[in-house]
Amino acid sequence: MLRLTQVLGNASDARLGEALHRVEHAGGVEILTVSRADTARRRLHAFTDRGTEVGIMLDRQDRLSNGAVLLLEPGRAIVVRLDEPQWLALVPRDAAAALELGYFCGNMHWKVRFVAEMLHVSMEGPRDDYLRRIAHLVDEGKVRVIADE
Repeated sequence: MLRLTQVLGNASDARLGEALHRVEHAGGVEILTVSRADTARRRLHAFTDRGTEVGIMLDRQDRLSNGAVLLLEPGRAIVVRLDEPQWLALVPRDAAAALELGYFCGNMHWKVRFVAEMLHVSMEGPRDDYLRRIAHLVDEGKVRVIADE
């Protein structure tokens, strides 16, 4: 069993993003699916999507969250995903803004879905991280934030 004793950061953190991206392209990212109820737990026994048995033993200051990085090595990473994703709904002002938003989301490798005129972004980290990243589009009036679901 692999013992994991700390949260290294979040997948949405810029300082971890590039390393995670490299590991993901090499096929080394394992997902540990956790229920929302289990995010408050400090001790947890579970299996990743690739069958790795993990024993999580966190200190008080650490907490499981969507996108929490529990292991990051040159060829391997373990990232927490909540069992039900949260969505950030965005509405572009016009076609040009929609293209810019889509291009930006693609460059960020964000998972998205389209619902009518809205673009929903699957939040794999704190909502505020996503809002900071699109602040320039919101501040320029190109994109309106509807809600997180």
